[in-house]
Amino acid sequence: MRPARSFAMLSGLFLLWLPLVATSQTFTSEDARFRLETVADGLEYPWSLAFLPDGSMLVTERAGRLRVIQNGELLPQAVQGLPTPVVSGQGGLFDIALHPNFKENRALFLSYAHRSSDGMTTRVARAIFEEGRLSDVTVIFEALPRSGTSRHFGGRMAFDASSHLYISVGDRGDMDRAQDTQDDAGGVHRITVNGAPAPGNPGLGDSGINSTLFTWGNRNIQGMTVHPITGEIWTHEHGPRGGDEINILKAGTNYGWPEITYGIDYTWLPITLDTKKEGMAQPLHYWDPSIAPSGMAFYTGSEFPQWQGNLFVGALKLRKLVRLEIENEQVVSEEDLLTTLEERIRDVRAGPDGTLWLLTDSPQGKVYRVVPVQ
Repeated sequence: MRPARSFAMLSGLFLLWLPLVATSQTFTSEDARFRLETVADGLEYPWSLAFLPDGSMLVTERAGRLRVIQNGELLPQAVQGLPTPVVSGQGGLFDIALHPNFKENRALFLSYAHRSSDGMTTRVARAIFEEGRLSDVTVIFEALPRSGTSRHFGGRMAFDASSHLYISVGDRGDMDRAQDTQDDAGGVHRITVNGAPAPGNPGLGDSGINSTLFTWGNRNIQGMTVHPITGEIWTHEHGPRGGDEINILKAGTNYGWPEITYGIDYTWLPITLDTKKEGMAQPLHYWDPSIAPSGMAFYTGSEFPQWQGNLFVGALKLRKLVRLEIENEQVVSEEDLLTTLEERIRDVRAGPDGTLWLLTDSPQGKVYRVVPVQ
């Protein structure tokens, strides 16, 4: 972890140069009052946000662009040198994750949908970011087999304390693929920064499991974050009509989709009558009806001390921000925020300035900063 002095200096840098425009509306939580400051707008379906050491930010647009926010301004010129994603259905440019040693090596990772003559899939590329462009772009992961569908790509990423990269891949709209451990769809993959299977992956000792797979039985993970104390990877995934789940990733765990679920099909018919089965994990928390969760972050900042350790989840379908209080890996309370904003929340990030940051899913998407009202 960074020394407290470094964090304080970086926080100060953010506060010094962000000439933000506040929205007119003040919002109230059970134990806080806050407002939204608009950092940037006019983004085409922004998907993910990363904070750079110099105080600037990188934002992915699902339409296939990587943008820079610098000195509080969205630069008009997109970053050059990106791999070319396919923008179709739910596909496009997805997540961005900085290498744990980004300050020294300038390496970052992008997930995106890719098309070939065999169909579409989820890919991850590593690249070097310098002077507003990417170089040395190398594909280090590709989910196989490809398919013709344009949904459930997954695409969320996170690094653990060992610098191993976790990548979610959805079931691609074919639910049975999530139970096939020789299929890359419907699971989470763990790889090294060079794309090799990470040491300790369950498939390295079992020929019936693909070597990069870490978990399976996952429908479509759209939120992934690291617990600030335990270092465990927490995820949430979309259910069908109901049954959105929060899970803590454990190596070799089957999370059950579609053999067990708390949701039903979009036809209103049951997918299965089972919500539990031996050998399949129960969710830590689930929503019914579905909120269509997207983006997730633990709050560890100083601006909202009453929120320390809370988990924040964006919602697309129900257009809100959900605050969850966690004790001993259990959700003990839940509060809906921003219900009057009428915005689909695509991503949630804990910023180095001690505040929360949000992205809205819209053709005129925004970057918001959540700040306290004294």
